[in-house]
Amino acid sequence: MSQTAGSMSAMSKEMQDCVEACMACHSVCEETMNACMQEGGAPSMQVMRAVMDCSEMTRMCADMMMRRSPMAAEMSALCAKACEMCAEACMAVPDDPMMMRCAEACRRCAQLCRTMTAAAR
Repeated sequence: MSQTAGSMSAMSKEMQDCVEACMACHSVCEETMNACMQEGGAPSMQVMRAVMDCSEMTRMCADMMMRRSPMAAEMSALCAKACEMCAEACMAVPDDPMMMRCAEACRRCAQLCRTMTAAAR
């Protein structure tokens, strides 16, 4: 049974902010991975895994919120954790501006994901 667009509940402000932060973070993570691959050798595998995990998690989290998945709040809690781990990993390379930009986007996303999770409870 399909729902019309008018019958779907409007997305909350917390959810809208979180979706936007997730998409921005996903984009920065993808840019960071691309920069690391072009530069070669600089980041450790631990950093790259954290960036890759965060990229995937933020995309999935945004998708689940946009389709109003009943698991969106749980996913946003996991997303916050992935973002925090990625920010910490990126901070291990403080002389790299791209890593610092990624860490900043991850921190903002983690904060908004925690806010969204709290608002859903």
